[in-house]
Amino acid sequence: MKFTRSVLCFFIANLLPLNLAAQQTPAPDTPASQQSQPADKTKTQDPKTIDKNQGTSNDRLFYTLPNFLTLENTGEVPPLTTGGKFKVVTRGSFDYILIPWYAALAGVSQAENSEPGYGQGAEGYGKRFGAAFADGTIENYLTGAVLPSLLHQDPRFFQESEGGFVHRTEYAVSRIFVTRTDSGHQQFNFSEVIGSAMSAAISTYSYHPKGDRNLPNTASVWGTQVAYDTATIVVKEFWPDIRRKMSKKKQYALQ
Repeated sequence: MKFTRSVLCFFIANLLPLNLAAQQTPAPDTPASQQSQPADKTKTQDPKTIDKNQGTSNDRLFYTLPNFLTLENTGEVPPLTTGGKFKVVTRGSFDYILIPWYAALAGVSQAENSEPGYGQGAEGYGKRFGAAFADGTIENYLTGAVLPSLLHQDPRFFQESEGGFVHRTEYAVSRIFVTRTDSGHQQFNFSEVIGSAMSAAISTYSYHPKGDRNLPNTASVWGTQVAYDTATIVVKEFWPDIRRKMSKKKQYALQ
């Protein structure tokens, strides 16, 4: 579990500085109140990232990793049904790109001999691959579908998109602890905090090596998992800026 977070956080840390160069300053004569006007916001959203039902996204972080629960400049959107929550989480959890992703993470773990109880060789690699896949899938379902359905919370991340780097970073980090309910109100993010704790406990005490099955390790995995989710959500906040910057460079190169 720890190796998964370490590699991904390293990946994020090397790409996050691009956000500073990619940010776009909003026009000074644009009232902040327009953020709540769905008609205007919908016009500015990249049509390639909008799902047909307007409730989820077709976007991918860095054009690869699923980013289906992140909405950019959407204004008012209908709440996700229980079926909709499970559908989008299933879509992201079993996306084709995750096979090589988990394979690479298992390879790093194998090289570092992380969790030596798995052993080495093909058997050890297979166990690490299965554990990485199970860790990600269990957390995705608990934080994005199971608990949000039971608690009537919205698992989507609504980007701020306006303001400076510090303001937007603070907003993104706060979403780990504050989320919307299905009715649109603000509420403590039980789905993320409790869901990630449940995921850490399930993985630690079921299929991970027996030597790692203890409370301190579970707490460590939980903390690492929340830190990883925090870093990821910050990247999600700034990814549209990076994407637009990359698109402009591509268009300029084709001219």
